[in-house]
Amino acid sequence: MRAVFITLFAVSQLALAEPGEREAMALAVKGARYLQEHGKDALIASINRKDPAFNQGALYLAVRDLNGITIAHPTTALIGKNLLDVPDADGKLFRHEMLALARGKGSGWVDYKFLNPRTGKVEAKTTYVLRVEDVALEAGVYKHGDSNKRH
Repeated sequence: MRAVFITLFAVSQLALAEPGEREAMALAVKGARYLQEHGKDALIASINRKDPAFNQGALYLAVRDLNGITIAHPTTALIGKNLLDVPDADGKLFRHEMLALARGKGSGWVDYKFLNPRTGKVEAKTTYVLRVEDVALEAGVYKHGDSNKRH
């Protein structure tokens, strides 16, 4: 029941998001629905095999357990790793913040700086975190200018 409520809440927040953020939220909600319909193992397998439904290049869905272990990611070298204590370019432990959101209110945004593989530059990024059952679904986008500010 909690997962259904969180998914409905997330869907209601889509209209409030900026354009790039809408796509990230929509991907997380899509992942939540897939998990609820097909199970966690099916979602994990789909993400890990780089299914285009969950991997659209710079926008992709990842799954982390509530202990910080990456259990699904299109970059398969990250699977099984706990990267909680690896900071962003400014030293921010943003993955701790992601887990705190997942464990707490169940969804929200985390801002940080990360290397954009498309540009080769460190850029501002925001990731939407959505808890479903015992995992956190994460989908992020790189920000471009001040038009993507939510605060």
